[in-house]
Amino acid sequence: MNQVELEKIKKKALEDHIPIIMDDTLEVMEKYLIEIKPKRMLEIGTAVGYSAMCFTNFLAEDGKIDTIERDEERIKEAKENLKRVSVEDKIQIYEGDAVEILPTLDEKYDAVFIDAAKGKYPFFLKQALRMIKPNGIIFADNILYKGYVLSDYNKHKQRTAVRNLREYIKEVSENPNLETEILEVGDGLAISRIK
Repeated sequence: MNQVELEKIKKKALEDHIPIIMDDTLEVMEKYLIEIKPKRMLEIGTAVGYSAMCFTNFLAEDGKIDTIERDEERIKEAKENLKRVSVEDKIQIYEGDAVEILPTLDEKYDAVFIDAAKGKYPFFLKQALRMIKPNGIIFADNILYKGYVLSDYNKHKQRTAVRNLREYIKEVSENPNLETEILEVGDGLAISRIK
């Protein structure tokens, strides 16, 4: 893994205002990923590939990451980035809408990272639960969404996203098969461990 190139990719993403995983969120996830050493990991929302590249550091020896992205520009950039950092053999990008792609996947994953359309989080959760291995972990980023999710926020523009993020939190908190914690790091991170 070429750390120097990775830093350059991170810098460019931040300059271009592309939402990438925040450092403190990554730090929290690292602890869990080091512990479980995933052999297979699923990421919903590739963007330019930054988080997936970071996650390759914690994979088991022949571990692989499947990641889904629908934005063609970002897919192109992600593919170039994977080559620059020399991890293209560890990361498989599925091109298209996660809502269509997820039901067609039949893998079993040790870890799932949800970081895509906020209005679709409950759907992503359902798919993640179908494919997660026993003792696996599901991470959901931006779960507190600028604080809106915990406030009385009700502006029309974000209403669906906020409602669906609240539904996600309710589902992972009430599901008897999950042990969930919601952390106020980055823009909020939900960590659900399969019991």
